[in-house]
Amino acid sequence: MDNYLYSTDHEWVLQQDGRAKVGISEFAQSELGDISFVELPEVGRQVNRGEAVCSIDSLKSTSEIYAPVSGTILEVNNTLADEQACATINSDPLGQGWLFVIQMNDPKEIEELLTRSEYERYLESG
Repeated sequence: MDNYLYSTDHEWVLQQDGRAKVGISEFAQSELGDISFVELPEVGRQVNRGEAVCSIDSLKSTSEIYAPVSGTILEVNNTLADEQACATINSDPLGQGWLFVIQMNDPKEIEELLTRSEYERYLESG
């Protein structure tokens, strides 16, 4: 869990070899509740940090998911396209419930993200 970095928009990032695997935090998942649909981004799409990339529908609401870093969408978690498989985000948001992978344009952007303890303090500050 210590390798995870977080955005203030409640996305997590696992960085490896200039790539960023992205999903939603446990906090975001608990706020959303039961997830019913995920609209994934298109592979090959260029995204800028802070840009809405995809959306998640739950029984409570629809939430935009933002790019925590700039780059190109390399891969999406196609298993989430199935309505029943969306529940994977509820049961494993930091693992099999990942959303997409970005090839980062500027790996230094990762330095703007929060460590787990910084993210927890951010949540506590309301």
